[in-house]
Amino acid sequence: QVQLAESGGGWVQPGGSLRLSCAASGSISSTYAMVWHRQVSGKQRELVAAITSGDITNYAGSVKSRFTISRDNAKNTVYLQMNSLKPEDTAVYYCNALISVVTGLAPYNYWGQGTQVTVSS
Repeated sequence: QVQLAESGGGWVQPGGSLRLSCAASGSISSTYAMVWHRQVSGKQRELVAAITSGDITNYAGSVKSRFTISRDNAKNTVYLQMNSLKPEDTAVYYCNALISVVTGLAPYNYWGQGTQVTVSS
């Protein structure tokens, strides 16, 4: 069984920074794309940033130049460094990862439970 655990959320004032982490644990053979999403209550979940196993990154336009996604393959962990935070960044942040538990088997999409980020003065 594979589990994803997010950490690093919390409250921060506008202009501040937070660093989110998401660690995958369990029986893991290969980890492919790792992605951060966020969701505001009553709204659809949106993609924030993604990173492939080859470190190719992609960002939502609203966070480009402020957020940086990175990964540590040895630790099966993905990070999201969030700078210059704005009140509109307030949301629950979720990570998901495409993981294969056995070599040769198709990967499955796993999700974490989410971590709250609140940006306010």
